[in-house]
Amino acid sequence: MSEFRIADNKIQAAAILDARGLHCPIPLLHTKKEISNLAPGQILQIDGTDHGSRKDFSGWCDRSGHKYLGEKEMHGYISFFIKKG
Repeated sequence: MSEFRIADNKIQAAAILDARGLHCPIPLLHTKKEISNLAPGQILQIDGTDHGSRKDFSGWCDRSGHKYLGEKEMHGYISFFIKKG
């Protein structure tokens, strides 16, 4: 299964984490902290520049009970979307 999934344009994030310029594993560490502030079912948007985060986020979601909704390529960064389980 490929980790690359294009996120639906209708996704409404409850919170946005700016992880641009950060490299593995820092975006994932910040994501773990930020998602703990959300209620189950809410969506976290992570804006980042580390392409390795694609694999990190999808694998972590599989292990932690959250749902990786996909990503969108933006101008100079990627927006990743995770739904809290």
